[in-house]
Amino acid sequence: MNHPVETAAVWRGRELFDRPDWQWTLTSDDAAELQAAHAATASLPLEHITRQRFELPGLSARLDGLQHSLEHGSGVTMVRGLPVDSYSAQDAMRIFYGIAQHLGTPVSQTPAGDRVFHVRDEGFHEKDARARGPNTRKKLSFHTDRCDVIAFCCLKQAKSGGENCVVSSAALYNEVLARRPDLLVELLQPFYYQRHNVDTGNDLAYCRQPVFSFRDGHFAASFLRVLIERAYRSPDIPDMRAEQREALDYLEALADDPALHVSFRQEPGDMLFLNNWVTFHRRAEFEDYVAVEQKRHLLRIWLSVPNSRPLDPCFLDNYGAVEAGAVRGGMRPRLE
Repeated sequence: MNHPVETAAVWRGRELFDRPDWQWTLTSDDAAELQAAHAATASLPLEHITRQRFELPGLSARLDGLQHSLEHGSGVTMVRGLPVDSYSAQDAMRIFYGIAQHLGTPVSQTPAGDRVFHVRDEGFHEKDARARGPNTRKKLSFHTDRCDVIAFCCLKQAKSGGENCVVSSAALYNEVLARRPDLLVELLQPFYYQRHNVDTGNDLAYCRQPVFSFRDGHFAASFLRVLIERAYRSPDIPDMRAEQREALDYLEALADDPALHVSFRQEPGDMLFLNNWVTFHRRAEFEDYVAVEQKRHLLRIWLSVPNSRPLDPCFLDNYGAVEAGAVRGGMRPRLE
């Protein structure tokens, strides 16, 4: 593609905060509906909570609007005011899961099939095979996750740090096109990605996918540099060309520009929703509290949404499906 992306998903920096779909707050009526839905599903296993069972007569229309705006709007929305302090962590998780069911299908985030991931510092050594960026306190680089929409719910925030940072990948595409079209050629070609070390249910050691892609006029971006770098360190993979490395470096430098990204801090009760195909996100390093009950704790859900865009066939190996609206993404279960 040699022309800029022209959709509502293109925004630069703090322009996002002026968008009507950037933020809204739950009302007392919404909170009452959530409490009633939680009570009605309290006896069900988590995986049996569905949109039909987690009834939200009034709030469901706003969640339908959220589903629409994530795909056709800015691709970023903060929903504030979930009364997490009124619930145990387990009950808050069940309510968050019920809300997520109104947006799409939660997909597995582990080979064991876990649909909710606890984002907190687990104290793993950096060489521990169980270590993943979200279960450490270190700074994460800009990336996407293996789903259509990622949802975060903040239960406890860190003593300091831990800010969220989000950038429009569609805006990044336009910037690279305008400034360095030679590097855009590289970013539109597939890179090798190594299988994540916790993705033990995946038979493929590697996959290949581009950072930027188009299908039937629909833009999509996907990026996780840590897995790219791991792949190209393997003797089984051709060396990364200098032009490829320059393109990745240039992309990350652009994303780091404060004029292009936004930074903010989720507070307890804040739910953040991101369309992975039009945004990159990262997290700042944080300092945690000493007491276990005060430590930073977010819940994360990966969603496949029914109004998703079609994808380049290159994504089939990693996502399992590429057609619009297909259930896709997540980690394959590990077969015993």
